[in-house]
Amino acid sequence: MNPIVSAILGIVGGLILGAVIGVFVGIQYRKRIGEAKIGSAEERAKEIVEEGEKKAETAKKEALLSAKEDIMRRKNEMEQEIKDRRAEVSRTETRLAKKEENLDKKSEQLDKKNEQLDKKLKECDTVREQIDAVLEGHMTKLEEISGYTAEQAKAELVSKLEEEVKYEQAQRLVALEEQYRDEADEKARGIMALAIQRCAGDFVAESTITSVALPSEEMKGRIIGREGRNIQKLETLTGVELIIDDTPETITISGFDPIRREVARLALEKLISDGRIHPTRIEEMVEKAKKDVDAAIKQAGERATFEVNIHGINPDLIRLLGRLRYRTSYGQNVLQHSIEVAILAGIMAEELGVDPVMARRAGLLHDIGKAFPYDVEGSHVQIGVNAAKKYKESKEVVHAIEAHHGDVEPQTVIAVLVQAADAISAARPGARREDMENYIKRLEKLEEIAESFGGIEKAFAIQAGRELRVMVKPEAVTDERMVLIAREMAERIQNEVKYPGQIKINLIRESRAVDYAK
Repeated sequence: MNPIVSAILGIVGGLILGAVIGVFVGIQYRKRIGEAKIGSAEERAKEIVEEGEKKAETAKKEALLSAKEDIMRRKNEMEQEIKDRRAEVSRTETRLAKKEENLDKKSEQLDKKNEQLDKKLKECDTVREQIDAVLEGHMTKLEEISGYTAEQAKAELVSKLEEEVKYEQAQRLVALEEQYRDEADEKARGIMALAIQRCAGDFVAESTITSVALPSEEMKGRIIGREGRNIQKLETLTGVELIIDDTPETITISGFDPIRREVARLALEKLISDGRIHPTRIEEMVEKAKKDVDAAIKQAGERATFEVNIHGINPDLIRLLGRLRYRTSYGQNVLQHSIEVAILAGIMAEELGVDPVMARRAGLLHDIGKAFPYDVEGSHVQIGVNAAKKYKESKEVVHAIEAHHGDVEPQTVIAVLVQAADAISAARPGARREDMENYIKRLEKLEEIAESFGGIEKAFAIQAGRELRVMVKPEAVTDERMVLIAREMAERIQNEVKYPGQIKINLIRESRAVDYAK
């Protein structure tokens, strides 16, 4: 082996051996140091444990002493509280004993009073029996003296009381009526006068005939046509009657339905203007006239809503309103009447502080039932109510329609206003007319109702049936009884007679003193 390598190996081996020895020596040294520290720590731990045991023993003794002191304190407090409660119980027992004594005394007093009351009650019963016997004797004597039994006297007294009550009732009724009538009439006159002044309209009487002017007499023959074909065709399509008489250059259209008359009038004017008159041309012109009338109906309904400033009405209701333009009632145009009622109701509603828009709406629609054809069953009031409900009108409007002729009792201020406005519009001079036969029958019916009451001498319907003047027999009817008769007479007339506006019932009682000088 190479000596250098051997030397190197020897050096490396020596170094390794030295390192191993050094590590071993270090380990031994650290072991001795650790054992020394462990011994020191054990001694310190023993000291700490001994010191802790001493402190714990001291704290234990202090806690025991504190607990004993607290127990003694609480014991003293409980003993004191028990003493106080015993004293309070003793005082309560003393008070209860005193109360028992008082109650016993009061009970004895009540027993004595009860005995006294029993004695007095027995005395009262004895006295009552004596009084009853005396009263019975007096009643017997009174019956003998008066000639009436007790029941007869009672009946006589009740009868006189009833007469006195009726007399006082009539007097009070007269006084109250005069008081409220003066106040209500003054205010009502002011409101109605204002409404009428602000709504002054012209009236045009409607009729069931329409006249059409002809350019010449020769045109009559052309309208009649060969063997009457043209006139028959026109009458068949329009449902009216054409009257061709000796009136120069005039043809009269007669028909109960005003819409049909209007269609016939327009168709006839178009035919006259066109000059070609034959069945085919008549059909075309009638069809055009129907369209024109439908358009006019729609425009009339829209114009009416615009005139009274009402919006949001169903289009079908607007068309029904337009149909009222061609409907009349006692010669009065129903659409114009409805517009006037709406305006009057609105003005009066403003004066009374009620919703004027709702009042105008109810007034405009109050006669909407008259727009339906005559073959629809029911009164125009019921038909109008059904139509208003169908087109979702408010309950107030429906009720106003239902109550405007008194079919039901008005329950709202608006219903009363519509009823009053309807009467004002219908009762104004020149607004309506009726045939002579119905007019005379109504007057006779008024007089008949008045003369059916007892104590009536004579009755006269005057002022075109707007006043009923009744003469009573002064020996049969007193002044107080006249008030009741007038009220009963008004109720019967309202129930049995149909009339526009209102009727004044005027009862007159006249006393005469007659003597003769001889």
